Amino acid sequence: MNGKPAKTSTKLRPGDEAVVTQPPPVEARAVPQGIPLSILYEDAHLIVVDKAPGMVVHPAPGHPDGTLVNALLGHCTDLSGIGGELRPGIVHRIDKDTSGILVVSKDDAAHHGLADGFKNKTHHRQYLAIAFPGPKAGAGKMDTLHGRHPVHRKRFSSKVSCGKTAVTHYTVVKRFVEPVALLQLRLETGRTHQIRVHCADSGFPLLADPVYSRVPKSEPLRSLAQGLGRQALHAAELGFEHPITGEAMLFRSPLPADIQAVLDALRPVA
Repeated sequence: MNGKPAKTSTKLRPGDEAVVTQPPPVEARAVPQGIPLSILYEDAHLIVVDKAPGMVVHPAPGHPDGTLVNALLGHCTDLSGIGGELRPGIVHRIDKDTSGILVVSKDDAAHHGLADGFKNKTHHRQYLAIAFPGPKAGAGKMDTLHGRHPVHRKRFSSKVSCGKTAVTHYTVVKRFVEPVALLQLRLETGRTHQIRVHCADSGFPLLADPVYSRVPKSEPLRSLAQGLGRQALHAAELGFEHPITGEAMLFRSPLPADIQAVLDALRPVA
């Protein structure tokens, strides 16, 4: 601006001269990468993957590679093209730091069939999570609207005046002295951050959630949360009707070692 590097806070005034240097275009295409995958099932139509925590599902700003899509392209070349160059085969997603099961389509017919199942709420999706503190009730249903937080635009909220319907069912599996609880959660809908938002807005956010929870005051629990380094959330079960054969399929994934280590360090309520 006027011969000097501009700051983002710079305001234009009449007579200012702005020179813009446009960076070269980056090809919007996911490249195959030889990244190890945990594949629970694969046939000519779909792949069921147990995603590790820390892996982004598809390329996006800030994550151009090293994603699940890059790993899948390194594994096979026949993913459905419906998702486009950056999201081939992706029917649904889970957050970067959430571990667990998701299904990917290999052809368009499978993609449409799987997508219809998510839309019509016929798929079974069950998660395990550690909440801090645990909910007062032993079970419940969270049925709310879901949308962007009115102030923090990178967050979502169930306390909005307009948005999409979001429904989550929860059951307390085990309570601990600390006080935290192991929850089993079943999704009816699949909104972005749905479980994290529902639990936080209901008063029992997920342990170590960097966006929706607070740091525990207790030193032992704070140390466990810091050691975990991600929200304590795992996609443990995924069930659906095979979109081509009609076969009923159910896949389970045990708790990963990092979440299990937190549970092992806690003291169960007698």
